[in-house]
Amino acid sequence: SSSSSKSRSRSRSRDRRDRGRGKDDDRRRREDDDDRRESRRDEGERDRDRERDDRDRDEGENGGAKMPSLMERTKVLPAGKAGGAYIPPFRLKQMQAEIQDKSSPEYQRMTWEGLKKSINGQVNKVTKANLTQIVAEMFHENLVRGRGLFCRSVMKAQLASPNFSPIYAALVAVINTKLPENGETLLRRVIIQFRRSYKRNDKPVCVAMVRFIAHLVNQQVAHELLALQLLTVLLEKPTDDSVELAVSFVKEVGAALTQLSPQGLHAIFERFRGVLHEGTIDKRVQYMIEGLFAVRKTKFAEFPAVEDDLDLVDADDQITHEISLDDQLDPEPSLDIFHVDPEFEDHEKAWGMLKREVLGDEEEESEEEQSEEEEGGGGAGAMLM
Repeated sequence: SSSSSKSRSRSRSRDRRDRGRGKDDDRRRREDDDDRRESRRDEGERDRDRERDDRDRDEGENGGAKMPSLMERTKVLPAGKAGGAYIPPFRLKQMQAEIQDKSSPEYQRMTWEGLKKSINGQVNKVTKANLTQIVAEMFHENLVRGRGLFCRSVMKAQLASPNFSPIYAALVAVINTKLPENGETLLRRVIIQFRRSYKRNDKPVCVAMVRFIAHLVNQQVAHELLALQLLTVLLEKPTDDSVELAVSFVKEVGAALTQLSPQGLHAIFERFRGVLHEGTIDKRVQYMIEGLFAVRKTKFAEFPAVEDDLDLVDADDQITHEISLDDQLDPEPSLDIFHVDPEFEDHEKAWGMLKREVLGDEEEESEEEQSEEEEGGGGAGAMLM
C-alpha cells in the first residue's frame, strides 16, 4: 500500500510538472507571436516612411507638383519600347489625331509601331482558307517602308510553324510580283540563316530553312539552281543528318525540279545512289533513300510542287531571283529598326499611289459596296419613317 501511494504521488507530481511545462510553452508561443506582430508593424512603418521620403523627394524634384498619371505621361512619351510605357490602341489613335505635324518624329514612330503590329497580326493569322483575303489586307499596309518588318515576321512565323511553309511561300510569291524587293530581301535572309545554322549544326533551324527554300523554289521566287546547289552541299560530305535533310528537301522540291531541271535532278539521284552503295551512313537513313527512289518512280505524286489553293500567281507575273548560296549577301538589318524619314510625307504619298495601282479594282469595288449599303440603309430609314 505504501508503494502504491508513492507511485500515485510521483504520477501526480509528474502531471503537475507536465502542466507547468505546457503553460510555459504556451506563454513562449504567445511571446513569439507578439514579437512577430511588433516586427511586422515596425517593417510596415519603415516601408511607409520610405514611401513618404520617396514621395517628398519626387515632389522636390518636380517643384512640389504631383506625379503625373500614366495617361498623362503618354501625352509626352513617344509610342513603343523607347517610350517606356504601354499605350492602348485607342489611346494611340487619339494621340495620332492630336498631332498636327504629320512629319514629326513622334508621329512617324507611332505609325511605325502600328505598321509593325498590323504586319505581325496579318502574317500570324494567315491560313490556306484566308490567304487571298490576307494578301489584299497586306497590300493596304506600307510594305515599302515595312520591308524589313514583313521579312522578319514571315521568317519568325515560318520557323515557329514549318508545316505552314507552303502558305508563307505563296504569300511571299504574291507580294513578290508587285514588290520584288521584298521577295529578294526575304530570300537573302533565308539563305544567310541556312548557312549560319548549317555551320552551327542547329538542326531544327536548318530543317525549317531548307523546307522554306524548297517552297520558294516551287513558287519560282528562288531559282532552281539554288536548290541544286544546296543539295550538292548537303551530299558533298554525307552524314546521317545531311542526307536526311537532302531526302526531305528532294521530296518537297522534286516535282518542280522534274520540270525545271530534269538533268540536274538525275545527277542528284546518282549521288544518292553512290551514298547508298558506300554504306557509311546509318541503316535508317539508307531506308529513307530507298523510299525516296520509290517516290521518284511515282513522279512525286504525293508531293505536288504547288497545291491548287496556293497557286495564285500566273507564270507571266512570276519574278525569280537568281541568288547563289555562295554570294556575299547583305541582310539589311537596319530595315527592322525605326529611323526618322525627312521625306516621310512624300514617301507616304508615293505609297498611296502605288497601293491604288495595285488595289485599284478592289478599292473601287469596296467603295461601290459601301455606297450601295448606304443607299440601302437610307431606303430602309425612309420606309421606317
